[in-house]
Amino acid sequence: MIGALTDRLRRLQTTVTRATLVPLLVRVGIFAAFVAAMGFAFPPALFFGRTVAALIVVAALPALAPRGATTTLLIVAIVVGWVIVTAESVEGIQLWRLLGLSATLYLAHTLAALAAVLPSDAVVATEVLVRWVARAAAVVLAASVAGVLLVSVAGIGDDEALTLAALGGLVVAVTVTAVLGWLVRRRA
Repeated sequence: MIGALTDRLRRLQTTVTRATLVPLLVRVGIFAAFVAAMGFAFPPALFFGRTVAALIVVAALPALAPRGATTTLLIVAIVVGWVIVTAESVEGIQLWRLLGLSATLYLAHTLAALAAVLPSDAVVATEVLVRWVARAAAVVLAASVAGVLLVSVAGIGDDEALTLAALGGLVVAVTVTAVLGWLVRRRA
C-alpha cells in the first residue's frame, strides 16, 4: 500500500514538473470561471464567511481532474444553487447575473473539455488557446443577444408568451442535441 502511494506521489511530481504553460493556463481558466460562476450564482455574503475556503476547494476540483464527473456535478450544483437563491430573492431574476452565470459556466465547461484532451505536458502554441477562447466568446455573445431578445419579447406579452418562449428554447435545445448526436453517430 505504501509503495502504491509513493508511486502515485512520484507520478504527480513528474506531472507537475513537466507541465507546460498552455495546459496550466487552461486549468487556471477553469478554476477562475467556476469561481466567477459561483460569484454570479450565490449571494456575496457567502464569500466573506467560512464557506469561501470550501468554495475555492470545490472550484479547484474540475481544474485538477477535468475528465471526471466533477465538472458536470459542479455545474449542476451551481445552477441548482442559483435557482434556490433566485427563488428566495425579493428581486427575482436579474438579467445581468443570469448572463454572467451562463457565460462563466459555458467557459468553464468548454475549457474543461479542452483540458480533458490536452496532456499537461503538451507543447501548444498560445494561439490555439486564444482561438478556443475567442470561439467560446462568440458563442456566449450570440447566446446572450438571443437570450436578451427572447426575454424582451417574452416581457412584452403575458405569461403565455413567456411559456411559449421557454418551450421554443426547449425545442431548440433538443433539436441541437439530436443533430449533434446524429453527426457523432454518422462520423463513427
